[in-house]
Amino acid sequence: MGHDHEGQRVSRRRLIAGVSSLGLGSLLAACGQDAPAVTTSTGATVSPTATTTTTAKDATALFAEANTCTLTATTTQGPYYFDADKVRSDIREDRKGTRLRLMLKVQDSESCKPLGNAVVEIWHCDAAGLYSGAESLSTGGGGRPSGNPPTGAPPSGNPPTGAPTGETTANDLTPTDDKRYLRGAQVTNSDGIVEFTTIWPGWYRGRTVHIHAMVHFSNARVLTTQVMFDEALNTKVFTESPYAAHTGRDTFNDGDNIYKDSMLLKVTEEDDGYLGVIVFSADSDKDGK
Repeated sequence: MGHDHEGQRVSRRRLIAGVSSLGLGSLLAACGQDAPAVTTSTGATVSPTATTTTTAKDATALFAEANTCTLTATTTQGPYYFDADKVRSDIREDRKGTRLRLMLKVQDSESCKPLGNAVVEIWHCDAAGLYSGAESLSTGGGGRPSGNPPTGAPPSGNPPTGAPTGETTANDLTPTDDKRYLRGAQVTNSDGIVEFTTIWPGWYRGRTVHIHAMVHFSNARVLTTQVMFDEALNTKVFTESPYAAHTGRDTFNDGDNIYKDSMLLKVTEEDDGYLGVIVFSADSDKDGK
């Protein structure tokens, strides 16, 4: 993989040199060809496929049994998705919490072959259950209980209506603040792998602990899903600061209406945190298989 520019706020709308008004569709278009290296707004020189970090030498072993070639379950994108314009692998910003390194592999659900040059976005709440861009909504400040979806959101568990990448759907959030922590996008390498550094997510009422993920390929949203965590590990992490200050958790994996065993990350301890690995099998040609 290419060099990763950690911490740089590289907008997807500025990743393609000289075109500051184009969105994720332009990034994907560039990923579909042998695009030359470009200069970002930060002055860094990158190529469209140079946005992931170097993976472990034993990546193949890590992904073994992390999932199968069965089509990954599609879920609602939830009430807090929007295009955050953050192409980066370290999405923590100022959020405190247990370090979590995520390695996500995207493959075609029919051929089982890796999907290179796909864009993977992830977003999740912080240790207190807050979402960036929606802090007022996710704390109940928008006039509704914390964690409940806003009026007009899709029924929990139903897949969103697909739309070409770069467009919004009726379910995309209009941000209510300018914060963008714990949100980011990466481009898969030739092995279909992206890597993120984040924190272990917190929780909010009505949902188990989870991370949202969306895969874009060939100008389309081809997968919207979520990943979950073993409850024994959730319990262990939540005894520590800053999670311990957030009490009263009411929903666990066995009571969550979206949770599936296939969504569980394969998690191991490493250094000062954890490594989570999973394979996404995406319907890259959107034929339902």
